[in-house]
Amino acid sequence: MRWALVKVSLAVTAMVVIAFAIPLGIVIQEMARDRAFSNAERQAAAIGPTLTITTDREQLERAVASTQAGAAGRMALHIPASDETNGQELEIGARRAAVRDLATTRDLGRASITEVTGGSALLQPTALSSGKIAVVEVFVPEGEVSNGVTTAWLVLAVVGVGLVVGSVAVADRLGIRMVQPAQRLAGAAHDLGEGRLGARVPEEGPPELRSAAIAFNAMADQVVQLLANERELAADLSHRLRTPLTVLRLNAASLGDGPAADQTRAAVEQLEREVDTIIRTAREAKPQTQAAGPGAGCDVSQVVRERMGFWSALAEDEGRKVRLAGVERPVRIPVARPELAAALDALLGNVFRHTPEGTAFSVDVHNGDDAVIVLVSDAGPGIADPEAAMARGNSGGRDGSTGLGLDIVRRVAESTGGDVRIGHSVLGGTEVRIWIGLGGRTIARPVRRGSRAVRRKRKERSQPLRANH
Repeated sequence: MRWALVKVSLAVTAMVVIAFAIPLGIVIQEMARDRAFSNAERQAAAIGPTLTITTDREQLERAVASTQAGAAGRMALHIPASDETNGQELEIGARRAAVRDLATTRDLGRASITEVTGGSALLQPTALSSGKIAVVEVFVPEGEVSNGVTTAWLVLAVVGVGLVVGSVAVADRLGIRMVQPAQRLAGAAHDLGEGRLGARVPEEGPPELRSAAIAFNAMADQVVQLLANERELAADLSHRLRTPLTVLRLNAASLGDGPAADQTRAAVEQLEREVDTIIRTAREAKPQTQAAGPGAGCDVSQVVRERMGFWSALAEDEGRKVRLAGVERPVRIPVARPELAAALDALLGNVFRHTPEGTAFSVDVHNGDDAVIVLVSDAGPGIADPEAAMARGNSGGRDGSTGLGLDIVRRVAESTGGDVRIGHSVLGGTEVRIWIGLGGRTIARPVRRGSRAVRRKRKERSQPLRANH
């Protein structure tokens, strides 16, 4: 597309330049010719008054020499024989025109131009006092006829080439502006087809390509969400098999001894191992779902508000007080919207599953120069050993958990160069800190507990919780 646009621009501009330059060059040439012969006519007219007064050779020679053409040896007088010239034809200056051309000019009685060696000659008839017709010949060299034409043509050629080069450069820039978004869109589609689900394209360029980029990014986000739903469904279905497997294992243990009983118990153990494998595979699956590129990322404040709107209904039913802070302004992070929403849902789901009804919780967003911090805190019983919980990766170390929730949160944070920390909140329970790096830079670790920044943050979070109605 880019080269096609350049070729079209080159062809059109070249045609326009040719259509204007050639006629303009011809006009310039004709103007130079007219200028040269107009000057010759003025030179011939300057000697006319002298011819009407006298035909004396000496006076005529002085008159010819006083003109510019005569002084340059380019003027000649052809006076026919008369009584004033003693019956002899008088010629002053060097004749270049043919005799028949002089005779034709006398007969016609009007000026004419004839080709001579080295240029042209202007033949101007002039009436004498005797009634005869004298002819004034002014020689115009070829160089004077084309004086300035070559320079003008060179200027036109330079201007034409400049116009062509300029139009090609502009067309090339316009082509790049159109082609680059299309190439990025094609490359992202190719990456998505090869399984790199984090491929996104910047939403820029012409309106049509911008619309295509928006549609592509929305489609890629939907694909990521569908795959995440499939992984969650696989883990959930496998979880549901554990209860009947437990009953089956207990029943198999009561079968007593014997080959059939041993085979049944071995089959149950094998089935339990397969279910555990399915759960671990669904939990550890890490496809490239992190969005990349200038068009990727999301507004963490908007996502937090949307998810809190979802969970607020359940919080109201259970009598939980909710605090939400730091989401008044847009805060962009290099994380796809579905990934961040899944991480928030996992943490908030843990709060509802592992804390009693009526337990308060809060979500805070802190925006820094090189990182964004999302804090999810609750007033529940807390975790006795947060470091061990993170080491096990079991969603807080609580019994009966596969750790899928914390793995989702950790994957989101680590994809940006950040991390996840579990600690004690000022509400008395658990606090999960998600450090999200900006621009792919490794972020700094939390400041010391006694620092002024931490005290200020704790003071903000310790304000009275308000009910989310």
